[in-house]
Amino acid sequence: MAAIMPVHAVYSPLGAAKLHDIDWNDLRHVLALARGGSFAAAGRALGTDATTVGRRLRTLEGRLGIPLFSRDAGGAMSPTPTGEIVVAKAEAIEAEVMALSGALDAADPLAFGKVRLTAAPSFISRLLIPAMPGLLARHSGLQLELIGDSRNLNLTRREADMALRLARPADVANGKVVARRIATLDYAVYVAADQESRAEDLPWIVYEEAMAHLPHARWIAAQAEKSGRSSPLAVNDAEALLQAAVTGLGRALLPKILAERVDGLRRVDSGDRNPPVREMWLLIHAEFRQLVRIRAVSYWLDQVFRSQHPER
Repeated sequence: MAAIMPVHAVYSPLGAAKLHDIDWNDLRHVLALARGGSFAAAGRALGTDATTVGRRLRTLEGRLGIPLFSRDAGGAMSPTPTGEIVVAKAEAIEAEVMALSGALDAADPLAFGKVRLTAAPSFISRLLIPAMPGLLARHSGLQLELIGDSRNLNLTRREADMALRLARPADVANGKVVARRIATLDYAVYVAADQESRAEDLPWIVYEEAMAHLPHARWIAAQAEKSGRSSPLAVNDAEALLQAAVTGLGRALLPKILAERVDGLRRVDSGDRNPPVREMWLLIHAEFRQLVRIRAVSYWLDQVFRSQHPER
């Protein structure tokens, strides 16, 4: 590590001269480290290794003459006060670079490049993957990375470019993410086809406790309590719930958009119990929304959901 110079050296004429030599790639590594919290996480985000991230950081710190990160007791890397200034300025530069990229991309009518889209695994495997041939046929230069994850990945930290979520998120308020409702999802009760005649006697397959706050999980838990029939199985994903129903382990509450075309499932009457209705929201990083490739994927998603509910 280069010798640490006094803070005032950054603002001296010599320090100012050194600032002209700062490499944008060094700043990219600083941003990734600030967002990831470790050399390894930053390396994964940038497609490189932890050693390279550390070397880039040391290079920049040497040019500025002051440390930009410190390691806490838990081992996480966090910006120093000066590091926070550098990170904020680097984010502004990143925004300008993305704006230039968007302007150039908008001049090209063909979608080209990589888009990272995250959604719950069940929606990726049951809905998006089957519809992908049409998208790639129209845009041969497009690369679509589908990240099956039920967690709310952070778009502002570049964990994804776009996201499908079953609720309007709170993080749109900062202006860095734009969101719109892309569909309304109806739910219904399903059982294995060979158990349709005795559906009322089947136990309810419930969600595990960490999912208990979700509307559809609460609805299932309420029905299980009323009927006194709860399956010994608890899951945390709609795909697992669907497969459990197909296997004959009990009744499952599922989005119609996923379950209606599954062989081996039958929709059954929910009686006087009104299944919930949920909204699907599309989130896009605000800086990316005008990119041709983002608009192409957004339009494709509209078509995918509309094809499942043509009446809407």
